[in-house]
Amino acid sequence: MPNVKIVDFEGTSLGERELLDAVFAAPVHMAAMHQVVVAQLANARQGTHNAKDRSDVRGSNRKLFRQKHPGRARRGSLRSPVMVGGGVAHGPHPRDYSQKVNKKLRALAMRSVLSLKVRGDRMMLLENPVLEAPKTKAVVAFLSKVGAEKKPLLVVHETNVNLYRSAANVPGAKVLHVDSLNVYDVLNHAHLIMTPEAARKVEEVFSR
Repeated sequence: MPNVKIVDFEGTSLGERELLDAVFAAPVHMAAMHQVVVAQLANARQGTHNAKDRSDVRGSNRKLFRQKHPGRARRGSLRSPVMVGGGVAHGPHPRDYSQKVNKKLRALAMRSVLSLKVRGDRMMLLENPVLEAPKTKAVVAFLSKVGAEKKPLLVVHETNVNLYRSAANVPGAKVLHVDSLNVYDVLNHAHLIMTPEAARKVEEVFSR
């Protein structure tokens, strides 16, 4: 079983903990991670972009001049795409970008990305991350002590408003509830820091 270190908010090491092989030492499936990330980014798109084509633009549809012999490029009306203020040729229209990913594939991708973090020694457990008040300096000091200053992802098992606010001004840092854990955020952050309770819940969900 893989071992990860446990630290407190002062950066002091509290020992190590074994994690489940099925979740944190699983085979890495690159294709699954790629497909899930592409789908997640696609699902985040609103798809509300729209451009007016020549039928949507206001203006006369009268032919401007005779077709032949005027010595100018032929164009049908003021609404032609070749005219300034005319319609857009082949412009975007509202569409649904969402992609479906089944549960087994998503779970496979999550196990793969969590195993990558453990293998790269980029994961640790944080015991009792309690702050009495929002304080960015405290989060910066903690990340510096544990060597996770670059793009850390903190995953907690319960709502922690002070931690959310304290990490909000730390460049690249993000705090997630364990229920919102996703493949893209784990891949997009260099370090993964979880509470032991959050790690236990991840093991329960993804070891099935």
